[in-house]
Amino acid sequence: MHIVILGCGRVGSTLAHTLEDMGHTVAVIDRDPEAFRRLRPGTAGAAVEGLGHDRDVLVKAGIEDASAFAAVSSGDNSNIIAARVALETFGVRHVVARIYDPRRAQVYQRLGIPTVGTVHWTAETVLRRLVPGSDGLDLGPLWRDPSGTLAMTEAPLPHGWYGKRVEQLESALPLRVAYLVRGGELVLPRGDETLDAGDVLHVLARVGDLESVQERLSGEES
Repeated sequence: MHIVILGCGRVGSTLAHTLEDMGHTVAVIDRDPEAFRRLRPGTAGAAVEGLGHDRDVLVKAGIEDASAFAAVSSGDNSNIIAARVALETFGVRHVVARIYDPRRAQVYQRLGIPTVGTVHWTAETVLRRLVPGSDGLDLGPLWRDPSGTLAMTEAPLPHGWYGKRVEQLESALPLRVAYLVRGGELVLPRGDETLDAGDVLHVLARVGDLESVQERLSGEES
């Protein structure tokens, strides 16, 4: 699979090396030729100098044959414009853009462009580790789909559900269990999987049902 990356900072160069190690081909775009020093010699041959939303630059990077495009430069505007060109002009199937402003990230998610809201995601992740369970923090959405219909939320298993099955939880609440974290390991549970003390649930629910799901999961009654 060929993947085009905009931005040769620490994230972009790490992505490029990781993807190559996985057997994919990559091209890295950056307007600063000095940035390519982060690339190892073999990867540097796929460096393309220029603006990520310039069609000629994208074509030179192989966008016409690309299966994926990642915009991870330091500029929100550059990332989102380049992502839209890749998606709408060249029809790249898998496109993601790094966005620092969380308000912009939400807007572009609704436009169908998956985004990684760097500041918001980092702050939320740190807070979850600092004050788990404080003011329902662990129940905040971890992910929303681009249409804004579904969200994934995290919650410790309430005491009232110890020893019960996943299918019972899914029947009682408008949710689906995506996975569990149990003893530091990920578990993809079947419906007959028994829920244990200490399990951390990662569940999918419709955004409209999220508040009631959070309230039920934060309570003790099953």
